Amino acid sequence: MVIGIRPMTADDRTEIIKILLATLEFTSEEVKVAEELIDLYLQYGTNSEYHILIAEVDTILAGYICYGPTPLTQETWDIYWIAVSADRQNMGIGRTLLSSAENEIAKVRGRIILIETSSKEQYQKTRCFYKNLGYEQVARIPDFYAPGDDKLVYKKTL
Repeated sequence: MVIGIRPMTADDRTEIIKILLATLEFTSEEVKVAEELIDLYLQYGTNSEYHILIAEVDTILAGYICYGPTPLTQETWDIYWIAVSADRQNMGIGRTLLSSAENEIAKVRGRIILIETSSKEQYQKTRCFYKNLGYEQVARIPDFYAPGDDKLVYKKTL
């Protein structure tokens, strides 16, 4: 299996939205926000301050990652979204996407990458994924998203 990584094009939009809608962890409101970032990227490219990479397996779109520089910081970047098609999970696609984003961030002298996620039980697999790829939990804000749903921040220094 060969995983290809490339920048997103307008032709990818529909398939990315399908993947987001099928990802059980994401609410409809979250998908709407992801869609807004996709549209900004498609309209303005990286001038939007968002970068989007696509993962393909055998020319079939399998996942995406959206990231960008953190406003008002020096060389700090955020990973905003990462999603892999349910039938393609546990194949190294997410790892390849995140590694590709890290490499692109390093090329422009990024020094810190942050990822925010939920403390809900359904995100346990996601949190393990980040930890296994060298991200350290550096913050927890209790009840941030909702009562009992803390915001967790993971950090990796490049």
